[in-house]
Parts: sequence; structure tokens; C-alpha cells
Amino acid sequence: MSTITTSAEIREAFHRFFAERGHEIVPSASLVPANDPTLLFTNAGMVPFKDVFLGRERRGYDRAVSSQRCVRAGGKHNDLENVGYTARHHTFFEMLGNFSFGDYFKRDAIRYAWAFLTEVLELPPEKLWVTVYEEDDEAAAIWLDEVGVNPQRFGRIGAADNFWSMGDTGPCGPCSEIFYDHGPGVPGGPPGSPDEDGDRFVEIWNLVFMQYDRGGDGALTPLPKPSIDTGMGLERVAAVVQGVTNNFDIDLFRRLIAAAATLANTSDHENSSLRVIADHIRACAFLVVDGVLPSNEGRGYVLRRIIRRAVRHGYKLGIDEPFFYRLVEPLIAEMGEAFPELPANRALVERVLKQEEERFRETLAQGLRLLADDLQSLEGETVPGETVFKLYDTFGFPVDLTADVAREQGLYLDMEGFESAMEAQRERARAASTFRAEYGGLADFGGRTEFSGYDVSEDAAQVIGLYRDGAAVDRLKAGEAGMVVLDRTPFYAEAGGQVGDSGWLLASSMQFDVDDTQRYGEARGHLGTVAVGELALGDAVDARIDVARRDRTRLNHTATHLLHAALRQVLGEHIHQKGSLVSPERLRFDFAHFEPISDEALRRIEGLVNAWVRQNEPADIFETGYDEAVAMGAMALFGEKYGDRVRVVRFGDFSTELCGGCHVDRTGRIGVVVITAEGGVSAGVRRIEAVTGDAAIELIQQQNQRLAAAADQLRVSPDNLLPRLESELGRIRELEREVGRLQQRLASQAGDELAGKAVDIDGVKVLAVRMDEAADSLRETVDQLKNKLGTAVVVVGAVSGEKVKLVAGVTKDATDRVAAGDLVNAAAAPVGGRGGGRPDFAQAGGSDVAAIGEALAVVEPWVRERIEQQ
Repeated sequence: MSTITTSAEIREAFHRFFAERGHEIVPSASLVPANDPTLLFTNAGMVPFKDVFLGRERRGYDRAVSSQRCVRAGGKHNDLENVGYTARHHTFFEMLGNFSFGDYFKRDAIRYAWAFLTEVLELPPEKLWVTVYEEDDEAAAIWLDEVGVNPQRFGRIGAADNFWSMGDTGPCGPCSEIFYDHGPGVPGGPPGSPDEDGDRFVEIWNLVFMQYDRGGDGALTPLPKPSIDTGMGLERVAAVVQGVTNNFDIDLFRRLIAAAATLANTSDHENSSLRVIADHIRACAFLVVDGVLPSNEGRGYVLRRIIRRAVRHGYKLGIDEPFFYRLVEPLIAEMGEAFPELPANRALVERVLKQEEERFRETLAQGLRLLADDLQSLEGETVPGETVFKLYDTFGFPVDLTADVAREQGLYLDMEGFESAMEAQRERARAASTFRAEYGGLADFGGRTEFSGYDVSEDAAQVIGLYRDGAAVDRLKAGEAGMVVLDRTPFYAEAGGQVGDSGWLLASSMQFDVDDTQRYGEARGHLGTVAVGELALGDAVDARIDVARRDRTRLNHTATHLLHAALRQVLGEHIHQKGSLVSPERLRFDFAHFEPISDEALRRIEGLVNAWVRQNEPADIFETGYDEAVAMGAMALFGEKYGDRVRVVRFGDFSTELCGGCHVDRTGRIGVVVITAEGGVSAGVRRIEAVTGDAAIELIQQQNQRLAAAADQLRVSPDNLLPRLESELGRIRELEREVGRLQQRLASQAGDELAGKAVDIDGVKVLAVRMDEAADSLRETVDQLKNKLGTAVVVVGAVSGEKVKLVAGVTKDATDRVAAGDLVNAAAAPVGGRGGGRPDFAQAGGSDVAAIGEALAVVEPWVRERIEQQ
């Protein structure tokens, strides 16, 4: 019996086994795929190596092993709706994988897999079943003749299950899958049989033999360097090792389920709601760690759906207060050692989850009551689309949450009705799984551009690619816009928040004006227009960047690093970048924080940054290994992909970051940094904007000029401006109060005169008047007229600027005969307006000031008709 039993031990043993066989242990990448807009989340172990398999990226090793965290909860790969109802579906899971990039192939991959399962984990060989692609005789021979797998536990499967491809075109190849047989006591048949979807035979390892390149015509061409991509779900193999048939019974989940059960005060650990919550806390916590925050679009929308689904299950268990965030602590106890970024971000994760749950709980109970009422009166088995829409639109219920509730009662959703009722909102949800494809013209571009811009601002280069309207061309003529790819360039391509360089490509009779520079794999695209002459493939050009623009960008980029360091020092170590913009004009920095920054803290941050500027620290920029850089405290920025060798940018002992951007040689070159704005961007994300250098000096001068002009208007010195303003504001407030008192007095006097103009309709006094002079106090005027008239209906209108205001009041004893809201809407129609309110008070507005008389003329006949109908 193997001594390896826990999930942590399996993970460690897997790493150790392959490291001993020459594999580089690669840490898990972010759940947000770096530089890959085609994927919503990292959903497989090979995703971080996608560019390596495609030949677009080179690593310092040709064998790798990883335990990659994955999420399948949105877009094409979505297991969310199955979580809690099956034994093996999860939103978050770990994929153990070993990879070969043109090194070993089928024989070694198969032998490694078999040795790990049977020798390290000591799984009985007679419990393991193997499948290969039906045409893969090579793999079949290795399994049967060399490994010695029993032919009774071996099968050939068609391409639908045992042939993998990265897309419609590109690298692909046959698979070989390994299954574990839980025994005849569990329902289900072997792979390839009609009962294969049962739980008896569970796939635990998939070996992908990447050996072909599929062309646009479907033809398969052998790859010059066949590769290996394998994946073994940690949760599934842990279930096998621990002798259980349900993933939720393994150690990783048992403790989380127990913690959730304690919060729910229940001893029923088999409850499916507890399993949903235990699954969802893993996905939500790691998504927040990797920079995803709840929102109404994209990845944030998926995170919000998962959180709300977990909260609904907690509500179902009777948990009547925010609880989800309290599971972060037991999750850290379970997984924090393997993923240290989790405990490092504990405060951030807890605050995000608590805040989102508090917001949702405000409407959860009301929404569930509404759904329960609708289901109680439901005829048939289909929930109307209008009900689904109402829950989504009014209460923010994700559709799958409504489907969850319906499924528990054996009901289905009318999705056609739902979609027709909320097409506009559905577009937003659809955006969560719709990401832009790569730039078509360069998707298959195999060229590489060498960047020389750290050292020079001008360089000789050769044109190796030309594009117009997204398609490759041989030449660009004067006046034509397009993109130019060079073999080498001093132009910095947009990355890490820094905008791309602009400038010129020059030849003897040609000028191409570069407006922007973008990165496409290992190539750099120069976007712009041919100003003079003609540019053709193979031409030699002189590439010159706009130096003045680059220099202004340098100032702002270095200032961004200093600002990041100051924020962490003043606000706390939880501060992490969530996005940035570094342009020649300004800098913008987004970061995780949950409250506005006080004026005092902003002054401290700005003062600290400028103190570092005045220190005039030299830039220390060098390359080193990624692990060495992290060990020395270098900060790795969210969303960036780093290789084995990284570029470190260090200023003194206050700022060390991994960065490929352009910086000043000394901090003193920045001159001065002025923070211009601070505010919220989304839940838990703040934004600071600032300017540097000449732009900062100009801003200070403009502010001083405005202060001097304001002081001159008030006839005081700038030093005495604030006390004088406070005095004047106090005087203005007192005058406003006096005006209000006078308006009320005038309204009261006018009310005495107007009361006599009211019309009696069956005991109800009806009055509709125009009072422009009371435009700011119409409500008080209406109340005074109601008091003077007794049982009454009063409408007062006024023109204020280019708008019409209408206020309707009905005394309490007349609201059963006339509703103020209906009346004011009828009166507002002629002026092109609409309003609403309570039965005794309502107001409306409109834009057709010429029709105010017509609006007031509506009142008496409208009221008369309503009363006479009763």
C-alpha cells in the first residue's frame, strides 16, 4: 500500500517523479491567460505552454511538469451548472501535467504514466484500463507489447474522444486515456461502451501525442518535432488513491465541506449545497487572487455568477448572514502551502467576497420569494421566460441560478421567452464568452523582430512583412495605411501599459509615418501611413522613433513604478496593480483597494514619490532568472507572461519590478510628479492619475493662475482666499434660506387668491394652475393649496429654464377616487414628459414649454371623467 494518500502528497510526488526525470517544475500560471484573448480562463494544463507548442515562444527547457489551476465556468468550457449534481464536475480544479517540447514522445510518455500510477501511487494494474485512438497502432503496440497491458482492458476509440486539436487548424494528434475501474459495485460500463458515462470507470489521465499540423484543407502534416501534452486531474486521482468514488469525498473537500456545515449548523455533510459551496470557494478565491473582480461583463461577470450561486445555496441551508468569505481561512489551511499567493492575498479575497455577498443578499430573499410565488401558481413544467427575465433584470439573478432552483423542483426554463425579453441585456452576458480573435493577418506570421530600442533611437532595418486591411501585401503606396514588420526595430511595441512608439520609417524616396507599434507573437507591427513614395517587401529602411515622445513616456513609466511602491508603503502590502496606462501625456494606475484614499494619504503618497525623485537614484536594469528576481523582492505584474529570463528594473531600495518597458536613467529626470485624480473604477478597484515633468510644471502654473484670478475677484490675497470663500458661502446659504422663506410667504398669499378658482366635482375641489415664480417650491405650494381646499386634487405647473415641472397632490380622503401618479402622467403627455409617485403625491417633467397650458387644461376633464365613472 502506498504511503502517498493526501492530495498534497500526490501533487508533491508528481512533481518529484518528473523532476527526477529531467523536467522543469513550472509554477501554476494565472487563471487569466496571459496575452491570449481567445480564452476566458486557463482551462487546461497546456494553456500556459500554448505559444511554446505553436513555436512562437522559446523556453529554457524542453521538459516541464506543473500543477496548473484551472477554471471551467464560462464560455465554451463551462461545468458550472453540473457542479453539485455529479461526482466529478468542478468550476475549479488542478491539472497535473508533464510536457515535452520536441524531446521525448509516445514511448516515454506512456512509460512515465504507467510507472507513476503503478509504482509511485501503487494502483493495481488490473484496475487500470487504457484506450488509444483507433488508428494509432504505434501507441497500441507500446501499451500491449512493451508495458504489457491486458488486452481485455484495452480499447481503440474514435476521433471524437481520442484525437485532440488546438483548434480547427494547427498542432493536433491522437490521445491515449487511462481509466480506473472502481469495481462492479458502482454503475457504469468501460470506455467505448453504451454505459461509459457511469461512475465505475473514471478517466484519470489523458496523454496527447502532438504529432501533426492540420492545414486549412484538413490535411495532416507530420510535425518536425512531435510533442507531449498530458493532463491528470488531481481531484480525480485523489479520489482513486483515497478509495472514494465521489471527488467531494476527498481530503481537499472534506475540510471545506465541514467548515461550511459548521456555518450552516448542519451535520448532513452529504448535502449537495455544501458541495457547491466548497467547490465555489476555491474558484472564487483563486479568481480574485489572479486579479478578477465581480462585474457585469467578461470574467468579472462569471465570478459574480459563481459567488451568487454559492450564496443562494447558503441561503437554502438557512445561513442568514454573510458567510462565504469565512471559508477563505479553511481554504488557505488546505491549499495555502501549495499556492502561497492565496494567503498573501487573504484580506483582498475576503473583502471582495464579503462585499459581493452583502450586495446580493439585499435582493436575494425578495427574489426567491418572487420565484417561489410564481412556481407555486405554475401550470406545467416550464418556467415562463418573463419570470426568468424579471429575476435577472430586477434582482440580478444569473439565469443559471434560476435554473438551479427550477431543476430542484423538476422544472425547465422557457429560454426562448427569456431571450426575446432581454436581448439587450443578453448581449452583455454573451460578452463574457466572446473574446476578439487574434489579428488575422499575423496569426500565422512566422517572422521575428529584434528590439534594439533600449540602446538606440534609430536603427537600420529590413521590411519582412507588409499588411493592408488585415491581409498580407507585397507593397504599400503613398496614401495607403497599413502595418510594417521589420527584422529589427528601436520602436517599443505596446506592452505592460506603456503605449507603442511613434516615429518614421525612411528610405531615399519614401517616408512611412508610424502612429503606433504593436506586438504580434515575436514580431512587431508598425502601424501608420505611407506619406511619400512606395514601400515594398525586402526594402531597407531607417527606423527612427519620436525621441521627444519616448522621453515623456519614460518619465511617466518610471513614475508609475514609484507610485506603485508609495501606494504599498502608505496603504499596505495588499496593493497590487490591476492595469495601467503609460503615455507621453500622463500616467494612469489601477490597483486593488476597497475605499477612497483620504486627502491626507494622497498627500503622503505624492510627497513620498517626489522625495524619491529628488534622491536622483540611478536606474539599475538587468536580466536574471525569474526565481532569482522574485527572491530579491521584484514585483511581477498581473496579466504579464514571464519567461525563464526576466528584466528587472530597480530604483534604490524602494522599487524593484519585473518590467520590459522604457525608463529614465535616474529618478531626478522626472522632475516632479503631481497626482491629478483618484477615484473608483469598479468594486474593489481604485484609479490614480498623475502627470510628470513639463506637464506637471504646466499644471502647477495653471492652478496658481486660477487661484490668483479667484483671489483677485474676491479682492483678497491668495493666502486669504479660503477664509474669504467660507465667509461668502455662509452668506449665500443665509440668503438662500431667506429667499425660501419669502417664496413660501408668496405661495401662501397666492394660495388664498387661487383657492377661489377651484372647481367642485362631486365634493372634490379641483385646481390646476401655473406658478413659474414658485418653480423651486412646487411641493410646498401644492401642500398649502390642499390645506386650504379641504378634499381636493391640485396640480401646479411651472416653467424653469427649458423644462416644464408638474406636481400633483391629492388629499388622503380622495386617493380612492383619483391617483396622483396617473393624473400627473396624463398632464405630462402634452409637454412630452412622464412621471410618477404615490397615490397622494406625484411629479413629472417635460421639455415642450409652449404646451404647459395644454397640460394644465387636461386636469379638470380627466378628474371629472374618473369621478363620474365611479
